[in-house]
Amino acid sequence: MQNIDRSATVAVLNRILEQELAGVVRYTHYSFLVFGFGRIPIISWLRTQADESLLHAQQAGEMITMLGDYPSLGLGPLLDSHTTDIATILRESLEAERRGLALYRELMVLVEGRSVALEEYARQMIYAEEVHASEVDKMLRRPGDVAAFAPGS
Repeated sequence: MQNIDRSATVAVLNRILEQELAGVVRYTHYSFLVFGFGRIPIISWLRTQADESLLHAQQAGEMITMLGDYPSLGLGPLLDSHTTDIATILRESLEAERRGLALYRELMVLVEGRSVALEEYARQMIYAEEVHASEVDKMLRRPGDVAAFAPGS
C-alpha cells in the first residue's frame, strides 16, 4: 500500500462512509413511510437495505483505520422529497445508489494495481452496488416491462 495516495484514498473512503451512513438513515426513515397492502414486504426490504448500508459503512471505516486515519462522523446527503409514494422513494434510492457506485469507482481508480486489499474491497462494493441498483431499477418497471427503467441502471 505504499504506492497509493493515502490522503486521496482516505478522503474517498470517508465520503463512502458518509454515503453509507446516510443510507442507514434514509432506508430506515423510508421504512416508516410505507402504507397499504404491500407494506410488510416493502418495509422488510427497506430495513434490509439499511442493514446492508450499515455493514458497508463499517467496512469503509475499517479500511480507513487500516490506513491509519480517523473515520468521519459526517453523513452524506439525505434525499427526501417528503412523500410516501413508493415510486418516488425508489427513485430517490436509485439516485443514492448511483452516487455510492460513483464513489466506489473513484476508489477503484485510486487503488487499482496498488493495493490488493483495497482493490478487492472496491470491486466487491461495485458489484454489490450495481446489483442493488439493478434491483431497484426492476422494482420501478411496470409489470411486464423488460426494458430498464432509466439509462445507466
